[in-house]
Amino acid sequence: MSLEGRIMRGSSYLKIGRIREFILRYGGEVKDILIKAVEEGKLEKKEAYMLTGLSENERKALIVVSSFIRDVASSRVVSYSRKVFIPLSNMCRNKCGYCGFRREPNSGGFIMEPNEVLEVSRRGVKTGCKEALFSLGEKPEEKYEYVRYFLKAKGYEKISSYLRDMCELVFKETGLLPHTNAGLLEWSELKMLREVNVSMGLMLENISERLCLRNGPHEYSPGKNPKLRLKVIEMAGQLKIPFTTGILIGIGETIRERIDSLYAIRELHEKYNHIQEVIIQGFRRKPNTPMENSQEPDIEDITYTVAIARLIMPMDVAIQSPPNLVSIDECIRLLKSGINDWGGISPVTRDFINPEKTWPNIKTLKEITENLNLQFRERLPIYPKYVFKEEFLQENFKEKIRSLIDERGYVNIHYEAS
Repeated sequence: MSLEGRIMRGSSYLKIGRIREFILRYGGEVKDILIKAVEEGKLEKKEAYMLTGLSENERKALIVVSSFIRDVASSRVVSYSRKVFIPLSNMCRNKCGYCGFRREPNSGGFIMEPNEVLEVSRRGVKTGCKEALFSLGEKPEEKYEYVRYFLKAKGYEKISSYLRDMCELVFKETGLLPHTNAGLLEWSELKMLREVNVSMGLMLENISERLCLRNGPHEYSPGKNPKLRLKVIEMAGQLKIPFTTGILIGIGETIRERIDSLYAIRELHEKYNHIQEVIIQGFRRKPNTPMENSQEPDIEDITYTVAIARLIMPMDVAIQSPPNLVSIDECIRLLKSGINDWGGISPVTRDFINPEKTWPNIKTLKEITENLNLQFRERLPIYPKYVFKEEFLQENFKEKIRSLIDERGYVNIHYEAS
């Protein structure tokens, strides 16, 4: 059904005529493209290319259209997941120019022990968390003898097998629902991890191979080859894994390369229907990294990219941008630009990828969201659209998931933490 059809079917508070009037007044040379976006809910690539180099008024029109599409697509719901962040290991075979998470074995590198994993998980349960986010460096056993020794002592060859058992342990002992982001994975690893995760993720970051060349941010990161990352995202679709991906902006890419990256994600979702959210994440400088003096994208750039993403992606795919990487005032601008999800927010653990950026208070996010007449709802790490689709659910999670949700697939208000 077209976007206009969905509006006419049930969204009486949305007046498509007023949106058209605004576009005609401020849309300038791109008014026809924006009107088409309103009527059809998405754009083709050649049209998206034309939404670059916009005037101030044209940007205003773009933002109005993207937030309008969000309102229709998500029924004015902006969601979040209450999580614990479990950094299983900060050692990684990649060496990205912007990363402050990665460490060497003799300089702060670690692998979490099972008791450490359970300790942080239990703290999460006490504060109402539902998600256990497992995030770790990619294939560290390929680079470090220390990692191989650790794994061998516990009966493993690969960290993916250890990860699998930690996901299972956390669910069995605490009831938290695992979501894993472990970098590049083989088919067998994805299939194995599917059994113990309700959803998984991998940032595409950018489709441009240029960023992997000499002096690029991914020069020393074999796992950032975009063809390999797209392959993992595709395999996840083939395996019916609800999947989170996204792009990282401000690392040397062009606007067209951002658009190309978003269309690559859209193409895979249209084929497999497995992308639950697309993250628009701005680069943030880290000390003692090759990019410590590089310019960060400002809120204008981030909100513009959010708006473009909302017009490009199918309406059943959420658009998210991390709220801890911007100020609260800028969070309001993210809402106005068309996001419909805040991502995972932790009341007990920091963002280990961006440790200098604290999570905003959940009550504050709720307040600014509701002040814009949007609904603020807690979700699980598996999005509402998948909790009723048998092919995307593992049998061992069904009872737990369905005990937590309401008829729309969000966390039942009786289980939302205060």
